[in-house]
Amino acid sequence: MDLDVAILSRIQFAFTVSFHIIFPSITIGLATLIAIWEGLWLKTHNPYYLQLAKFWIKPFAITFGMGVVSGIVLSYEFGTNFSKFSVITGAVLGPLMAYEVLTAFFMEAGFLGVMLFGWQRVGRKLHYFSTLVVMTGTWVSAFWIIVANSWMQTPTGYKIINGKFEVESWMEVIFNPSMPYRLTHMVVASLITATFVVAGISAYYLLKKKNIPFAKKGLSMCMWFALVLTPLQAWIGDMHGLNVREHQPTKLAAMEGIWSAEEENVPLLLFAMPNMKTESNDYEVGIPNLGSLILTHSWDGAVQGLKAVPPEDRPNVPLVFWSFRVMVGIGFGMMGIAVLALLLRRKGRLFENKPFLALVTLFTPMGVIAVLAGWYVVEIGRQPWIVYNLVRTSEIVSPLPPERVLFTLIMFVIIYSLLIGVYLYFMRKLIKKGPPSMEALEQQLIGMKAPGYALAWVKTLQNKEQITNEPQNKEQGDK
Repeated sequence: MDLDVAILSRIQFAFTVSFHIIFPSITIGLATLIAIWEGLWLKTHNPYYLQLAKFWIKPFAITFGMGVVSGIVLSYEFGTNFSKFSVITGAVLGPLMAYEVLTAFFMEAGFLGVMLFGWQRVGRKLHYFSTLVVMTGTWVSAFWIIVANSWMQTPTGYKIINGKFEVESWMEVIFNPSMPYRLTHMVVASLITATFVVAGISAYYLLKKKNIPFAKKGLSMCMWFALVLTPLQAWIGDMHGLNVREHQPTKLAAMEGIWSAEEENVPLLLFAMPNMKTESNDYEVGIPNLGSLILTHSWDGAVQGLKAVPPEDRPNVPLVFWSFRVMVGIGFGMMGIAVLALLLRRKGRLFENKPFLALVTLFTPMGVIAVLAGWYVVEIGRQPWIVYNLVRTSEIVSPLPPERVLFTLIMFVIIYSLLIGVYLYFMRKLIKKGPPSMEALEQQLIGMKAPGYALAWVKTLQNKEQITNEPQNKEQGDK
């Protein structure tokens, strides 16, 4: 069998970027949650907020480190696997990537050490300022990366001279048509991802009857966040879909499995098996007209289908179609959990309902899976174009021996599998160890020169936990 260097290079980049995106999708949201908890602690001096911030800062640090290490590889792959891409688009994308380093990376690198190790070395307000800077750095990093990727999806503000892109307007390059929708969609997705990671671990603790006050506070807050964020994300997704319909109609047709050149009264397909050979869907199950209503906000609105473009200009329809449904399905599942949490809260059963806690625990990684599925929709749906309707992916692949690309792909799979194993091992150790005890917080607050009433609050909770545990400890001693 002949090896295709273009396919192998695309698979390699897809694998490495899929591995990398796991970590920013967690750190963007987790940095925000840590900043919220630390701010609430400074405002109220409730020890549980400090406990949440100090516990989750360690998983954040490990995840952040994994993101940095895995992200560096992607920059090199532009040169090794897609060298012509840098030549053609370097004048546009090069500065955008440099801005990300000069702003976001410097902010994060400059204040991350203070955030991690400065609790008892700097003042409380300075430490909180460092946390806010790191949080802002994750958002700024997302901004520049989304700007670069969105320009590839909906290029504007350029001119082509001798086959190379040159910038005519940086404002049009940065604020290209899809950027605002994609940026908000990604940032909110990261917030939801981190929310369900925290909620899932909190629910796990409650199931195991460990760290109960800490877990209750974490689960309660995250369910409130989810109740706000998940409907917001659905609304942003609807706006994003309208933008895709306007600027990338072929991608939208693949997402919805629409084949006719132009179709009215489009059904919402609940299930189908898109068949690229017959240019139709097998085993189609849908709700009449609902697709038109969602995609055009009109009951009988027309949508451009896949047959409006030649077969060579269409993406892999089954992959796009099912990735989109995985993303949307998980999103609605999260929304359902948030609503269920509200109902259980009103009944006073939020922390005791074991099936609910088990479901939330099961959803711990679902945010990451939804983000991955969403990125597959975005990137596979754009194909065969690397710069939409202007440059084909096949035109910018480096002339490498396919055997060499296959070898590096295999090595990446092996090394990254080991890395994810190490990452999960250390995350498991942190979760098993649990949050800092009230005794440890008391000593740390003394080192931080916290106010006397903050220390008194910790001491009260410490005594309360001791009283709560005494009967159980006495019973275990008798046994």
